[in-house]
Amino acid sequence: MSLALAKVAWDHHQTPVGYKRLAIRRLGWVLSLGGPPLAAFACIGLVPHAGTAFAVITVLVMPFLPWVIIVYFRRHRVKAVLQAYPWQEWPCRHPRYVTGSPATIAIPFREDFTATLRILPFPIALAQLENDHPDRIWFAGDPRFGGVVSPVGGHYPVRVVPHTPRREECGGEGFDLARRVGLVRASGKATRT
Repeated sequence: MSLALAKVAWDHHQTPVGYKRLAIRRLGWVLSLGGPPLAAFACIGLVPHAGTAFAVITVLVMPFLPWVIIVYFRRHRVKAVLQAYPWQEWPCRHPRYVTGSPATIAIPFREDFTATLRILPFPIALAQLENDHPDRIWFAGDPRFGGVVSPVGGHYPVRVVPHTPRREECGGEGFDLARRVGLVRASGKATRT
């Protein structure tokens, strides 16, 4: 059974603060990966072996930089979800992969429907983040398409998507809102970023 906490999640006093920290954290990722190649490039011709350093840094960073840039810009989807859906408190489980990674969270939305949601962009141990209730989670979004979760308190919003991609029937209750905030495409398939 869920408990609606506010009209929309953004109205909860900790949510905008948590979102601001999310935006700063993601900007830090972009700068930490994009800064070193730019600095090495700027030093070419001024510092010996700067060209070699630029090449090595670029080879190491380039596989990750596009993903981090995409994640930085997709933070707006998190904000749109938080401004459209209320926080609801749900019981949850934090199943782990064989590697020990806390990549998914299972939320029993109904007796006959438990959604397994993947934490994006990188696995985070939500049960351990300033969380006095590791068996509870705050969820804002549509259980069919994903949304945003946070430890109880709304202070650490994280995007979640269905663990196994599904295509839902277009239309119906909640479909237009989910499409407007970017949780689902017009085809009925949940977005993955």
